[in-house]
Order: sequence, then structure tokens, then C-alpha cells
Amino acid sequence: MSDYPLVSIITPSYNQAAFLEQTIQSVLQQEYPNLEYWVIDGASTDGSVEIIKKYAGSLAGWVSEKDQGQAHAINKGFELAHGEVIAWLNSDDLYKPDAVSSAVKALQVHPEAGMVFTDVESIDAHGEAFNLMHYGDWGLHDLMTFHIIGQPAVFMRRSVLEQAGHLDLSYKYLLDHHLWLRMGLRADIQYIPNQVWAAARMHPGAKNVSQTQGFGIEAYHLVKWMMEAPAFLPHIHQRSKQIWAGAHRLNAFYLLDGGQPAQALKAYWRAFWQYPPAVFKDWRRILYAAFAPLGFQNLKKDYLERRKTRYQYKDKL
Repeated sequence: MSDYPLVSIITPSYNQAAFLEQTIQSVLQQEYPNLEYWVIDGASTDGSVEIIKKYAGSLAGWVSEKDQGQAHAINKGFELAHGEVIAWLNSDDLYKPDAVSSAVKALQVHPEAGMVFTDVESIDAHGEAFNLMHYGDWGLHDLMTFHIIGQPAVFMRRSVLEQAGHLDLSYKYLLDHHLWLRMGLRADIQYIPNQVWAAARMHPGAKNVSQTQGFGIEAYHLVKWMMEAPAFLPHIHQRSKQIWAGAHRLNAFYLLDGGQPAQALKAYWRAFWQYPPAVFKDWRRILYAAFAPLGFQNLKKDYLERRKTRYQYKDKL
């Protein structure tokens, strides 16, 4: 890898005019000398196209046309990109200053890694930070048990991405995790501690806020896919219970956030039955799921306050 390999950033966008300009600026303000930036819009009708045109002179290119969803838009960007390093930044998220140069350095230090990532900051609709999502030195086996990585802070080596293949259009919620699993089969995954490259925005229109049930459904699809994929068979041995427990826990997490405490409690029980340690750190959420139907208002208030100050977005799982 050269000192300044070409880095391609892709932003898929659809009707996110409220946040899109901040996203674009966070990419264009990166102090990195060899960067190309593609914005792939899905025929927005909210003024997003006017924002994109405002910055068109600084972009490698852009399109605005109907597509088949987020994964399709990102894949179109992958096809257009020329970079040795590739990442995508959704149209409501932000890069921190020097994110790109720091990611390139990390890939240079870890030539065995197919992708690198850091912790991710949570911000609200106004851009105010309210939590830091901490991850860990996770590899393929951790991903298989649904340790979820914060997508905005992931940078990929193009060669490994091409080996793994692009995003699967059948996934709408865990499309990134599906890709990380396939990449993890082919190269190491490297966590970079004590750095924060990106911020993920939490707002009412975000999928992880407004469409919570879809995450659990796709987690079960991923388990079945892993169980049937020959490449995963050597890794599943003695881990099947942990894998199922991780999927049940993720489902419980989103059922609870979606206002279905009874169903969440059932999913937590399934996770406990498969592999008890998987649910121990969620004990506060389990208590809330158990007592919420009984109308314990003080418990509900405490739970909501904890969520406000320490919001556990999907990438914290």
C-alpha cells in the first residue's frame, strides 16, 4: 500500500435533506490528499438533490435515480469506486476530523486486516453527542455471535471486499453485518482502540429507531445462512448455542425498544436457555421487560432515563 492510497467514500441517500449537507461536509473536510467521494441518491423529493448539486464540483460523481434500497445504492457506489480503500457513510452520519487518514494508517500498520474499525459516537438529531459506543478486539467468531460493529467507522480493503462480494439486497437491517461475516472469512478484522472515526445519528426516522422488528428477523436469517454455508462449518463447531443465543438477544433488544416487553422477555429467555452468559449484561433491560406490563412507572422512568443518557444502539450489542 502506498503512503496515500486512493480512498473511495460512498454516501447512499434518500430523503435525508435535514442531515445530508452535514454528512457531505464531514467527508469533504477530511485532510487527506487522495480521496474520491460518490453520492448515490435514490430519487429524493425533499431537496436533497439541490444539496448534492451545491457540492457537485467537489464530488467524484453523483446520481439521483430510483433504486432497490440502501444496499442497492451502496453496491452502485462500489461499482463506481476506484479506491484501494473503501467505506460508506450514510446520509445522516458524520466522519470525525482525520478519520480517513487515521484509517489508512491503521490499514498500513495491519496489512493482514481486511477491515479496520473504531468506537462510534452517538449523536442526536441536532448533532449533540450523548454516548460513546465501545466495541472490542472482535474477530469472526465474535461477529458470528452477534457482536455488532458500528458501520460508520469501518474502512475496508478493496481487495478483500471484492473477494467477499458486495451487499446482499435481501438484507435491509443487518446488511453490513452480513458483509463483515463474509469478509471475516477471508481476512482479519482489526479494532483500533482509543480512537473515534465517526458519529452515528439517532433520530426518529432512523431504521434502528423506527423499524426495530426487522433486526431480529434478519438475525435469525443470518444464523440459518451460517449453519448452511460450508465455509462456516469449521467455525460453528461447539459454538451453535452461542450463535443462537446472540440472535435471540439481538431480537430481544429490538423488541423491547419497539415497545413489546413481553415478546422481548421471551426472546431473552430463549437466549438464556441457549447460553446464559449472553444475557447477563442486559439484566436492567430484562428487569424492565419483566415489570413494564405491570405498570411500574418508576421503573419505566428509570429505564427511559438510562436509555437517554446511555443509549444502546444496535452497534453497542
